[in-house]
Amino acid sequence: MKIRFYNARILTMDGNCDLTEGELWTDGEKISYVGPAKDCNGENWDREIDCQGNVLMPGFKNAHTHSGMTAMRSFADDMPLQEWLNTKIFPLEAKMTEQDNYDLTCLAILEYLTGGVTSIFDMYLSPKDIARACIDMGMRCVLVSGLNKFGPSVEEMERRYLSLNGMHPLISYKMGVHAEYTCDRALLEEVSALLHKYQVPFYTHMSETKLETDECVERYGMTPPQFFNSLGLFDFGGGVYHGVYLTEEDMDLFADKKIGVVTNPGSNTKLASGIAPVGRFLEKGLCVGIGTDGPSSNNCLDMFREMFLVTGLAKLLQKDASAVDAHEVLKMATVNGAHIMGIPEADVLAAGKLADVIMIDLHQPNMQPLNNITKNIVYSGSKQNVKMTMINGKILYEDGKFLNGVDAEAIYAKANEIIARLSEG
Repeated sequence: MKIRFYNARILTMDGNCDLTEGELWTDGEKISYVGPAKDCNGENWDREIDCQGNVLMPGFKNAHTHSGMTAMRSFADDMPLQEWLNTKIFPLEAKMTEQDNYDLTCLAILEYLTGGVTSIFDMYLSPKDIARACIDMGMRCVLVSGLNKFGPSVEEMERRYLSLNGMHPLISYKMGVHAEYTCDRALLEEVSALLHKYQVPFYTHMSETKLETDECVERYGMTPPQFFNSLGLFDFGGGVYHGVYLTEEDMDLFADKKIGVVTNPGSNTKLASGIAPVGRFLEKGLCVGIGTDGPSSNNCLDMFREMFLVTGLAKLLQKDASAVDAHEVLKMATVNGAHIMGIPEADVLAAGKLADVIMIDLHQPNMQPLNNITKNIVYSGSKQNVKMTMINGKILYEDGKFLNGVDAEAIYAKANEIIARLSEG
């Protein structure tokens, strides 16, 4: 479709957080024009949208999530990470079917759309079913392997890498493992060999808790980043999730190896894992993205809340109200996330980029007065301000309605059926 958005405030995120007034045009899955209003007579539009002064900006990139965990939302709360995983989550996941993963991912996608999320970096069970759900629902998804000692095999990860990359314009796949504490050295060495075969980046949970870090040092005499680096796992870049307990040496290593860090403040707060030193990451020149983590540890998939927590917790940690400026947080939630995920064609609003665009409604009380619109998005904004979510040139959510052809109530009912079955006995 060819769509013209006019009378808009446009936040391109291309270099800074300046707002300009003008128009944005899409043609199919790409943006064809961003700039001042100009004569468009002769263009045959499928639709023209008066933005009424609202903000158009790149969609949020949820750079770490486990979408299929929607079944466990508020199922196992107020527990430490290891107890939560071992006594509640892992036993329930063992009962999940591939169709469960598909249906529960569909529920998560509805939530993403309401919050302006246009791309997700998803690590969970049966990636092909996550991919199927994202294709059916219109969500852009970068899949990442969660390989560990319980499965799948390194050979299966390679098969997924070859089959899922290129299967659909909305889908890509990255190699990775769940975490150091769920993988033995021999397995990690096999993964490293595969990375070197294809010369591709690597992703994993890392340094999320003090216990995880201390036990790795006890096992190998090195922190998790240093141990993984000794095996060559970071030789082609990539990223890690959490990074709460990274040392100065770890951060220097990541800066040298071009390893991004995805912070997950909501989950880390709820599980009492700690506060990631995001301000120090920035000082070291690391690329920092933002993720919600899964909806059973967070428990919501809300990038607005994550953005506020990123800057708010950094200010508390550093005892400095100027720490981690809101504009830097907006960059993390959009541009940086796209780069860590390997989708730079979806990072900013510019001609030739993918048409992954959201509209922020300024005609809401929480966005008034218009003193500083961009900082208000971080400090005061919420999902109620998402007026429209477009992915790949298609408007999938607008004015509170899903436009991707799904029956939301049926998806909700299915999720309740699944958790009732999984929690039996």
